[in-house]
Amino acid sequence: MTRAGAGVSTESGIPDFRSKNGLYNKTERRFAKYQPEYLLSYRCLKREPEVFFDYYRKNLDAREVQPNAAHYKLAEWEKSGRLEGIITQNIDGLHQKAGSVNVAEIHGTIWKNHCVSCDTEYDVDFIFDSKEPVPRCPKCGKVVRPDVTLYGELLPEKAFDLADRLIQFADMLIIGGTSLEVGSAANFAHKFHGKYLVIINKSKTKMEGKADLVFHDSIGKVLSAL
Repeated sequence: MTRAGAGVSTESGIPDFRSKNGLYNKTERRFAKYQPEYLLSYRCLKREPEVFFDYYRKNLDAREVQPNAAHYKLAEWEKSGRLEGIITQNIDGLHQKAGSVNVAEIHGTIWKNHCVSCDTEYDVDFIFDSKEPVPRCPKCGKVVRPDVTLYGELLPEKAFDLADRLIQFADMLIIGGTSLEVGSAANFAHKFHGKYLVIINKSKTKMEGKADLVFHDSIGKVLSAL
């Protein structure tokens, strides 16, 4: 079983959030007065929806991004039966685009949207292609929001349950492309009690003392060599 962090997607050209070149360190002038976490929070969506959707559309549109070597290798392993599933913080859907099926998206996904009132579902283009400052449901007129887990929200129940099952029954856990600084990622990692722990990350993480193997390198490079 694999735990995939933002570092998996950076190799496809998607910036992470907290690194030197990450999204939170490249805030445009019109967003400068806001804390980065606020811009992707439930509070911002409720209080200043125009600001939320402006930032969301500008920074999280991954529709044209393609999977990289790591995504394809993990999909190959799943298809061959060597990988049970993937737990990912990433919301870009690149694992599925590469062919993975059993993916627990614990922070949700940009590829689905829903009306906050009538729960009507809309595809990924509805928000990103909307000309309205705040996209609204054609059926009831209420806000249509992405199925992304925002700051201040609980993890999606279905994805949480799948992730919990994957961790519980895994013999080996590969943690790739994450510093384990985000609470949800670290919490799932600490639930692992299987035989083998492998960490692949360019920088050091807090769990390396518990790992059987550690690689400080690109996850795509390491997985491609296996």
